[in-house]
Amino acid sequence: MAKRIIGIGLMGLGVIAGQVARVVRDRAEALEQQVGCPLVLKKIKVLPQDLGRPLAKELDSKLLTTDAEEFFAEPGIDIVVEAIGGEKPAYEYLRRALSAGKYVVTSNKEVIAKHGAELRTLAKERKVDLRYEASVGGGIPIISPLRFDLVANRINGIYAIINGTTNYILTCMAKEGADFASTLKKAQELGYAEANPRDDIEGIDATYKLAILSSLAFQMEVLPGDIHSEGISRLHARDFRYAQELGFAIKLLAIAKQDDKWAEVRVHPVFIPEDSLLAKVDGVYNAILVEGDLVGKVLFYGQGAGPYPTSSAVIADVVAAANDILRGAGSWVRWEPRKDKVLKPMSEVITRYYLRMNVADQPGVLAQISKILGDNQISISSLIQKDADAQAQTAEIVIMTHPAREAAMQTALKDMANLPVVREISNFIRVEA
Repeated sequence: MAKRIIGIGLMGLGVIAGQVARVVRDRAEALEQQVGCPLVLKKIKVLPQDLGRPLAKELDSKLLTTDAEEFFAEPGIDIVVEAIGGEKPAYEYLRRALSAGKYVVTSNKEVIAKHGAELRTLAKERKVDLRYEASVGGGIPIISPLRFDLVANRINGIYAIINGTTNYILTCMAKEGADFASTLKKAQELGYAEANPRDDIEGIDATYKLAILSSLAFQMEVLPGDIHSEGISRLHARDFRYAQELGFAIKLLAIAKQDDKWAEVRVHPVFIPEDSLLAKVDGVYNAILVEGDLVGKVLFYGQGAGPYPTSSAVIADVVAAANDILRGAGSWVRWEPRKDKVLKPMSEVITRYYLRMNVADQPGVLAQISKILGDNQISISSLIQKDADAQAQTAEIVIMTHPAREAAMQTALKDMANLPVVREISNFIRVEA
């Protein structure tokens, strides 16, 4: 017997969940045309403070509950939409929904990054599906292309700007010559950065997202803890000035590469050529560059956060899940995580480097630095003496290297820091050409 309605259980009534509820309510006719039957909100699990929200007062009070047991006992829920965020209790809720044979749609990057493999397996066992397009890139379609549209390709690399807060800060620092602290404060005042911005500026948010992307692209389990991650707080206005002089932009980049034997995953600031596609991605926008052996380079670009783009992705997943329910389709997972591929340690990564250091302004300094780099098989591409301080008798030098191994560079950095003529190693940034 054909279903007459598809019931939706919504978890949350915050910014994202609230917009999802509005779309389901206000665009009911259009969504029914897409699916072939009505999508109906059956129950909304809220926090006590959510009951004071304007939307909560607009909705039928019988839809709302603060009790998880009442939510899961509601008959007629076919799809559970989770938009409460954080690992707990969301992880337990998603497990419970899948175990009960519900299709699940979530925007929760942390849960999917940490527990995605387990939840996908559970969905497959229960013959339902887990969809999470909104977990990476907001409204940018990237999860579905990796799951379906690009499966004929071997994905050789992913290079992604996937945190709008950090990209806004870096754009302002580059264009305005501002320092990190004042730019962060401006981002907070404009609502682009949280009051506690740690997850964004320390690269944690981007790490969750890269774990999701690389797991799908490489068909292996990549956890956040497997990813080398650095944030943007040590960047200085000088670094942006020198980058521009050298023909580069600075971005916080999430990088995933693979060959036949290994995969490489890392998140950190990079110098990228100023004429590259990703260098031109400014402000709060996100961009994900995927390199496939058949399709070549494909760029996915758009707003990576906010209620409208994110609800767009959530609703698209809801419609897809509803269509699967009507067709009797279950999990779309058709692969098991690979066991034959090794994650490359960060110490084995090979890239170029930018170094900025403050040294004594005296003869022989460059020879000492060059010797340490040479002893570690690191060759210099260019070396420029920048600002000098006559009173302090110091100078700032900028070095660009040829490709070198990370372990060798870290050893060289320690050895140079111990030189009496080196006052400070002010910064080092990797280069992706």
